Amino acid sequence: MSTLGIFPGTAYQPQEEEYFNDGREIALLHFIYNHPKLDEIRGNPQKVIDAIDEYGKTKKYLMNVGEFKSGIVTELIKEVRPQVMVELGGYVGYSAIVFGAAFREAGGKKYYSLEYSPEFGAVISSLVDLAGLHDVVQVEIGTSSSSLRRLHANGTLKKIDMLFLDHLKPLYVRDLKLCEELSLVGPGSVLAADNVVKPGNPPYLKYVRSTVEMKRQEYQKATAGADPLSLPDRAKHVYKTDAGGEVSETDLFGNPNLVYASKFIEGWEPSGVPDAVEITRCTAVEGYSNGV
Repeated sequence: MSTLGIFPGTAYQPQEEEYFNDGREIALLHFIYNHPKLDEIRGNPQKVIDAIDEYGKTKKYLMNVGEFKSGIVTELIKEVRPQVMVELGGYVGYSAIVFGAAFREAGGKKYYSLEYSPEFGAVISSLVDLAGLHDVVQVEIGTSSSSLRRLHANGTLKKIDMLFLDHLKPLYVRDLKLCEELSLVGPGSVLAADNVVKPGNPPYLKYVRSTVEMKRQEYQKATAGADPLSLPDRAKHVYKTDAGGEVSETDLFGNPNLVYASKFIEGWEPSGVPDAVEITRCTAVEGYSNGV
């Protein structure tokens, strides 16, 4: 049960049964670029965010992280000062703009926004450019797993300092395991997972809250008794799909030797519904001498 109390702000319009990919994302662009204060908005990340929120409050619901939960992550960015940050699921660019601005202020080098939809990706790129963050935020179009693998394979992405998960909820565990196998996530990496209450994500919470021993047991079940202390060489790991293709969760085992410390932080959805962000820090690698 939430301990948040009464919603302290002005909520977005109610979330409908069909609440995205129905033209509202393009309508948002028209709303902002026809805004009477466009000259003030241009080059100002916060004013772009304010305009997105204005649309969500006065026109139609948008599935953004919102001002309250985004504050949890921006404070984390200030603390961690990541050099490389990746978000899985960009939608209309709300998180890329809020976090990208905080990331740049904290001295970050590159923020990757991975988005499946080319249309949503175009909206992100347009609003990121309007906010003046194109020098920091890079939008990548494609499935999350294929984009991660491609960026890793071409040497662009070697280590993720902070990972924000806000895409399809069943993909959280799969993509985290992929990042573990590619050694993109390891000691020092910090994860922030949205929507762990609404709609909820029990498999993800179970995974990041599990001990190394618990994960090793699951690893042995999944790999027919393979020794989790003798993980396969990441460079030789063979997927069942072509390079850049989609990866099934059954093909991914992750790195069960990574030690996580996880914390549940409550926050509000922009619609006024209680939610939470799970903040997870990778603190060590246990009993694995070959590195991660």
